Amino acid sequence: MINETMNSILRSRMKRKRRFLLMTSLLAVISLALMGTMLMLGNTIYPVKDVVSVLLGEKVKGASFAVETIRLPRMVAGVLTGFAFGVGGYIFQTMLRNPLANPNVIGITAGSSAAAVFCIIVLHASNLVVSFASVAGGLLTVIVIYVLSKGSSFSIGRLILIGIGIQAMLNAFISYLMVIGNTHDIPSAMRWVSGSLNGAKMENLYPLLVTVCICTPIIIYYAQRLEMLELGEQAATSLGVGTNKTRVVLLVSSVLMIAMATAATGPIAFVAFLAGPIAKKIVGVGFSNILPAGLIGVILVLAADLIGQFAFEARYPVGVITGLIGAPYLIYLLIRINRKGDL
Repeated sequence: MINETMNSILRSRMKRKRRFLLMTSLLAVISLALMGTMLMLGNTIYPVKDVVSVLLGEKVKGASFAVETIRLPRMVAGVLTGFAFGVGGYIFQTMLRNPLANPNVIGITAGSSAAAVFCIIVLHASNLVVSFASVAGGLLTVIVIYVLSKGSSFSIGRLILIGIGIQAMLNAFISYLMVIGNTHDIPSAMRWVSGSLNGAKMENLYPLLVTVCICTPIIIYYAQRLEMLELGEQAATSLGVGTNKTRVVLLVSSVLMIAMATAATGPIAFVAFLAGPIAKKIVGVGFSNILPAGLIGVILVLAADLIGQFAFEARYPVGVITGLIGAPYLIYLLIRINRKGDL
């Protein structure tokens, strides 16, 4: 009887593992296909042969400038920010055990945007200062939200409500800055409001690349402890997890990735909100969905950018398209949570 139970558990685990590997591989293939599509499509459509030749360092008339200078930085920006937002959102939602507890909803990206817009419109600062301020703004927002929500005892519901309130205040502050700003500053500031891959440059993406390369292995190392945290404080502690240390490491790593991503492209709406739930739905449970969530983030950003650039007569920033996708889901989720009385 015991052997039959063990065999059943092992078969179930192998089935979940096969599904995890299959779906993660499929997500990676879709991501690669979208990456290639972004390099080929534009005002001029270049064949795969020309794109590959340019990437290998060959000079192809017409294609070299378009691919190297415009399309490649845009694609890399989409991949890095999509992955950062996807992983960061999944960490917040899993660690706090609430789908609303993500950087977009609780105001972290709004904090980064507010700091950046302030530097552009009021201080007329350089791009380096704006990027630094964006990261600092995101970190400061996290600290403020945590301090205000702590009270006599920590409450996830309180944190989310305070985060939503702070986000509303920060968005109002951004709107005020946009009203009083000089006309020539508004286009630069708009990128920090809607989220856009326009004007991406390789040299501006290195800080984000380094942050993702450093933080992702750390987050993966803590993946198993993160899944235990989802069981609750007492259960995680009984399983030997240092909950405070785990939370601090994961929180700092995810906030750094999110803040750096916001500094690179502005707040691309709802990617952090959607990536985790979609990954869980597609890949299933039983294994960490950190990498699948990151790949979902990449797919959302690249696909939304392609839609915004080529599906309509006018061209729209990627954040507008992801906002149109994510807003209905947010409304549905709020209605469902309200009915359950969880918030």
